[in-house]
Amino acid sequence: MRKNSIKNTRINGEVQRVLAETIRGEIKDPRISPWTSVVAVEVAPDLKSCKAWISVLGDDEAKENTLQGLRSAEGFIKRQLAKTINLRNTPEISFVMDQSIEYGVNMSRRIDEVIASDTENMNRGDQEE
Repeated sequence: MRKNSIKNTRINGEVQRVLAETIRGEIKDPRISPWTSVVAVEVAPDLKSCKAWISVLGDDEAKENTLQGLRSAEGFIKRQLAKTINLRNTPEISFVMDQSIEYGVNMSRRIDEVIASDTENMNRGDQEE
């Protein structure tokens, strides 16, 4: 099975959907932030391992707590994955923190500040004339 085969892409999507549902609705660990999303999933072609990129909206402490909570719930998550998806092997899941959503929000805020600053400067220039 090639790395980017259609089958592997479908498996990645299905694993991502199940992980998101499990994290959102079935894990009762208070360390896991309610603002946790599964950004991407990459299952190895041999179905032995899986990397799940997660994003947490919040401060560094919330991110670290969420990562610890997910790592402690790996057994439960793997069991839910095995129940839901019929795969030859249920992959070992490793969680990786993804900063892309936070980076996008930060850049959007900075762009808005620059636009507001430019508008303010243009208004001052119009009033001086």
